[in-house]
Amino acid sequence: MTNFEQTISQSKPTLVDFYARWCGPCQMQAPIIDKIKADYGDKLNVLKIDVEHDRELAAVYRVSAIPTLVLFKDGRTVWRASGLRSAADIEGKIKEML
Repeated sequence: MTNFEQTISQSKPTLVDFYARWCGPCQMQAPIIDKIKADYGDKLNVLKIDVEHDRELAAVYRVSAIPTLVLFKDGRTVWRASGLRSAADIEGKIKEML
């Protein structure tokens, strides 16, 4: 099992940010994700996946638009959204899982 699979399989929620460095909306999403990571500390795993460098993983999770956020718990997708999202929108979904 890969580190990615081990992380998303935990009972602790994992927020995955599929992004690319050249993507404008991804660059606007980044500080929101960083703040969420800081605010939730050890209650939430946060992974950032550059789709340019990990194309296979992006394909497995059918990422066709970026940014794409996927929230996992116990190895299952519990929420997924593409496009720029507000902190309130993301945090609302996280709070449902905690």
